[in-house]
Amino acid sequence: MARVYTSTVIGASAERVWERVRDFNALPRWHPRIRDSRIEDALPSDKVGCIRNFNLQNGDNIREQLLGLSDHDLFCTYAILESPMPLADYVATLRLTPITDGERCFAEWSAEFSCDPDDEEDLVDGIGNNVFQGGFDALKRHFGG
Repeated sequence: MARVYTSTVIGASAERVWERVRDFNALPRWHPRIRDSRIEDALPSDKVGCIRNFNLQNGDNIREQLLGLSDHDLFCTYAILESPMPLADYVATLRLTPITDGERCFAEWSAEFSCDPDDEEDLVDGIGNNVFQGGFDALKRHFGG
């Protein structure tokens, strides 16, 4: 099982950052690699079980299913259903934790998946840097830090 873990500190309260990332269909509004997204079957974007179908800027299509979402604990967990990446059993969690010293929050994004051992290093690096850190960098720019 391959694992990816990325964390950062964002210069805004966890509640403010959560408002921006909470909507499972809002990736194009905050992540620069995402071109467009829609929730299948017109389900609410915060309904556990809903599926987002989105396209990257490069045209690749990915389908992901929301497995868990908590406004109390500020996290969402999702699984990749279809992707051009050579992986399986992908489950990821994006979690925010308040930092009580100032208007900041600790953000962490992690994933586990299975893949061919020959692909693992490239996948871990690509997901960690392009997806997770790329999203965090965009959030930090948005919130001025």
